[in-house]
Amino acid sequence: MTTTGVPDSGAATGVAAKRGGGARVAHLVQRQGALVILVAAVVVSTFAFDSFGTAGNLTNIGLEASFLAMVALGMTFVIMTGGIDLSVGSVFALGGVLAAWGSQYGLLVALLLPLLVCGGIGLVQGLIIARGGLPPFIVTLAGLLFARGLLLLISDEGATTYKVPPESAFLELAQGSLFGIGYPLWLVAIAFAIGGLVLHRTSYGSTVLAIGGQEDAADLMGLPVLRTKVVAYVMSGLLAGFGGVLIASYTSSGVTVLGVGMELEAIAAVVLGGTLLTGGAGTVLGTLVGVLLLQVIKNVINQVGSLNSNWQAVISGTILLVVVTVQRWLSRVERR
Repeated sequence: MTTTGVPDSGAATGVAAKRGGGARVAHLVQRQGALVILVAAVVVSTFAFDSFGTAGNLTNIGLEASFLAMVALGMTFVIMTGGIDLSVGSVFALGGVLAAWGSQYGLLVALLLPLLVCGGIGLVQGLIIARGGLPPFIVTLAGLLFARGLLLLISDEGATTYKVPPESAFLELAQGSLFGIGYPLWLVAIAFAIGGLVLHRTSYGSTVLAIGGQEDAADLMGLPVLRTKVVAYVMSGLLAGFGGVLIASYTSSGVTVLGVGMELEAIAAVVLGGTLLTGGAGTVLGTLVGVLLLQVIKNVINQVGSLNSNWQAVISGTILLVVVTVQRWLSRVERR
């Protein structure tokens, strides 16, 4: 006798397996898609341009990417909480000017002054967002204006450029090297290693992801939501300020026009690396891949020679739009 209306268990298992496999593939593509694009871009560019694959050019790509990488690392934790930090570009420039000004009083002042000021800006923003409940977009936009205004105030509206003394030990921070590799690359490697450990091996990292996934649920679970969000913005301010310290050491001066639009580059790098703009998912390694991808695009445009720098924004923006669209589709696949 044949039983009808009862689903075949084997067929159901097969459908579930297919759905599970599709979700795993979607998750893998979302996390590692930027890495595949980066490897492909490097391989193609190496064959297309004689000078691209040279040790000098690859080292230069890494060095130029290191400043944005510091800023993007802090932005990663902020976005993972479901927030945003539009102030990092101005904070980056402010940190550079403060470091250059402080270098005349010694290495300690050049390092601590920008970190204290930039970390303080992040702290105030975090407290307003976490405890005041104001939208991060509005608060950090105000922080952008404040940092840029303070920058113009201490530099006489950009008319004064502070120079690092030639004999200052501060110059060694970004211009020195170890085993032929510049100190900024070592510092980025250390920072991202620590960031990865914090995100994946500490309760703080788990709380960051929980807040981004569902803040109300994280609060009901008794997780320290307010403190975690404040720390994320403090971290973003500190890393943006430290990025400014590095660029001041690298250029031997505090250039006031640096950092304009850097917040958008940092957000682009984080999203390209697989971190969801809505928060709750992402990796610091993915952010590093996103930073390198943006820098490779810039370098390839320079290699072409016939294209101006505006093409970098066009190409990066197009890739970012595609990535965000694909991320949304992949998220739906995972939920199904």
